[in-house]
Amino acid sequence: MKYSEKFKKLSDAVRKRLESAPGCHDWEHTRRVLHNAQIIAAGEKNADIQVVETAAVLHDIARPEELKSKGKVCHAVIGSEISDKFLRDCEFRNEEFIRKVCNCVKTHRYRGGGRSPLLIEEKIVYDADKLDSIGAVGVGRAFHFAGRIGAKLHNTEKEALASDSYSSEDSAYREYLVKLRHIHGKLLTKTGRKVAKQRSDFMHEFFKQINREVYG
Repeated sequence: MKYSEKFKKLSDAVRKRLESAPGCHDWEHTRRVLHNAQIIAAGEKNADIQVVETAAVLHDIARPEELKSKGKVCHAVIGSEISDKFLRDCEFRNEEFIRKVCNCVKTHRYRGGGRSPLLIEEKIVYDADKLDSIGAVGVGRAFHFAGRIGAKLHNTEKEALASDSYSSEDSAYREYLVKLRHIHGKLLTKTGRKVAKQRSDFMHEFFKQINREVYG
């Protein structure tokens, strides 16, 4: 079976698995990460695009397990194990290819105590996922999550930083202050950082504007 046929079979299986996932980490998120990964790979040298694309599609495969455990299990670690099974079920047979894809899945997470991405394919998938957390899409996702947990529309910097995750003060602004504003400096590829700069600048201006509108 050709790569394109196996890739389609895999994408269909992942899409079906993520159909009921919350909007922040659903199949549409995966599609955007795939698109980001393709953009970054095109600007970097010596990346295996098939490894990159396949890992991008699989990167959030274990989100249902992490959500079910309320964060007690790491979706990246469990995802690498599930990815192995999905790849074999979709007739991927090259052991080195499977290993590289699973390692990309395992190392893509922003948080966590596992090893950092080392290979260019791992760095690309890592950056591609982070890019979907910033810019206009990132703002939208942050408000989507805040609304889902019942948090405020907006709060002050002091209120946000003094609050806990999943509390009423866990606003989109808190997500920006605690995590999103730092992402640009944590990306690992030159192309990823270039794309992130524009998105980060937009996000910074957005929260400056909402503060002006709410607090004057």
